Amino acid sequence: MVSSGANTDGTLLAVVGPSGVGKDSLINALRDRLHADASVHFVRRVITRPADAGGEDHEAVTVSEFERLSAADAFAVHWQAHGLSYGILRSAAEAYNAGQTVIVNGSRAALPLFGGCFANTIVVNITADPDVIAQRLASRGREDAEQIAQRLKRGADLCIPCHLPVHDIDNSRDLEAAVDAFLKLIQRLNLRSVKTA
Repeated sequence: MVSSGANTDGTLLAVVGPSGVGKDSLINALRDRLHADASVHFVRRVITRPADAGGEDHEAVTVSEFERLSAADAFAVHWQAHGLSYGILRSAAEAYNAGQTVIVNGSRAALPLFGGCFANTIVVNITADPDVIAQRLASRGREDAEQIAQRLKRGADLCIPCHLPVHDIDNSRDLEAAVDAFLKLIQRLNLRSVKTA
């Protein structure tokens, strides 16, 4: 679900990619690099998932709390995936309207919603070699080999479901190299002047 009317002043970078490509690690490292930059706003998602579930730093809420926030029109965008509800608070739209570069851990299925709310949405698609993804998923210890193989197949079958501009970043190896690639992408998009080291 998306709020009415598309915002038009800033830029939203929606970071997407299948489980195991390292989106959370990349976004966290990028946040560390840009922590003093007031022109960049990192979105903290609201999720119906416990705070200690691992992965990204998020605002954990119950299903009823999420429903109350949605009823109060607190979200710029919200959607469901994998049995959970995800929301982007209106503070992200406020930052966007102020001309900031807004970076959000997105979902490929929710990209049309982002595009409907934020007129200048750019997709940053994080990729990694399948063997690297398999190793990362195995190290989590949550799934067996067959489940990991099925997850890899689902990830390979998914595509970007809308006509938004897409930029790929390979996060197969050194995390800092992927962060540098992200910063260079921001430079190429003329969003701001950054130093890559």
